Amino acid sequence: MTGRYTQPIPFGWFALAYSRELAPGDVLPLSYFGRELVLFRTTSGTPRVLDAFCPHLGAHLGHGGVVAGENIACPFHGWQFDGDGTCREVPYAENMPPRARDRQVIGSYPVTECNKMIWAWYHPDGAPPDFEVDPVPEFESPDFTELDTYDWKINTIVQEAGENGADVAHFMFVHSATEMPVGDVSMDGVRRLTKIRNKVPRINESGDMADSGEDWEYIHVDSTNVGPGQTIQRISRAFEVIMIGTVTPIDEQNIHLRFAFTMPKSQTDMNKVLAEATRDNVVGGVEQDIPIWTNKRYVEDPILCDGDGPIAKYRKWFSQFYA
Repeated sequence: MTGRYTQPIPFGWFALAYSRELAPGDVLPLSYFGRELVLFRTTSGTPRVLDAFCPHLGAHLGHGGVVAGENIACPFHGWQFDGDGTCREVPYAENMPPRARDRQVIGSYPVTECNKMIWAWYHPDGAPPDFEVDPVPEFESPDFTELDTYDWKINTIVQEAGENGADVAHFMFVHSATEMPVGDVSMDGVRRLTKIRNKVPRINESGDMADSGEDWEYIHVDSTNVGPGQTIQRISRAFEVIMIGTVTPIDEQNIHLRFAFTMPKSQTDMNKVLAEATRDNVVGGVEQDIPIWTNKRYVEDPILCDGDGPIAKYRKWFSQFYA
């Protein structure tokens, strides 16, 4: 392994695509977990994920592969494989090859569709899922807006990106926070719960923000991390914003970060403007973090001070996702 990071890819549920990106019959080539993959949606509408290369003569199923009912057909010779990686048909052979008969011949991944996203379970040893993706009711509710999505591919690792939430001191120096956020962090198995207050200028009855230093109030941010790949964030003030953040390892050195936002349709016009400004501030914060992530290195035994936040506690929690 070469690069700045020596940590293995963690196991867990990771987002591969938004549901709207994959209609029945669609086939997508993907590169995640340091592997080439193929994502396809069967005729009945079920998403499936396999390792990409045909065991016959090595064609990439994601480039030219075609959905055939519940199977995917190789673009090279038409061999068909189901979502479990079992060869179901060799169209020009009189007999199924003995090595392919009634057995898995391509690696497959458990898949779930939740929160308008398609998720795959990755474990380096092929172990089955031992927790689930948390549903967010607002993402499926007709009372909330369609998803507003953003994504980045970044030269960092899942653990480093997640550590940002525990590193409260950086909010003052990277994100120009007025003061360090005040928060409570608790760990519950695969879940990490964080409640944070940020000091911000107060909004008056006309919808205008007070000048800096004039009058203040607090914005509340409740975050739930579910495994290494899912963050659910609820931001409330006079308005409300719901966000899912997903981070998916591309390989041992790079991640794909996605943010998806929704908000109540019933919010007043003023609160909608404020909610959208909050969303933009969250997105802008990522843009501020990226140069740090891209150029830093991981310090295994950092010299921490009493104002740094629960970084050591976070690292201990995250370590459970390394096989």
